[in-house]
Amino acid sequence: MNTEGARTDNLNTPAAMAYDLSGVQWTKSSYSGGGGSGDCVEYASVGGAVAVRDSKNPEGGKLFLGVQQFAGLVAMAKGAQL
Repeated sequence: MNTEGARTDNLNTPAAMAYDLSGVQWTKSSYSGGGGSGDCVEYASVGGAVAVRDSKNPEGGKLFLGVQQFAGLVAMAKGAQL
């Protein structure tokens, strides 16, 4: 993941959360719950940050993370006993 130009400010402000995500390409995490449980997380690159959402509720809230924050979240998930 390219971290050049990554944002480091607070990405979960009303202005950031109003970002137009209609044309964003969402990717389903390969670490989402298997076995057909439907527990899936999707992520998308948006303006130097990463948006994360629940695939069961794509119109619901999104979490905006800096690229380094997202990398830390992924590393933590990879090491978790799920």
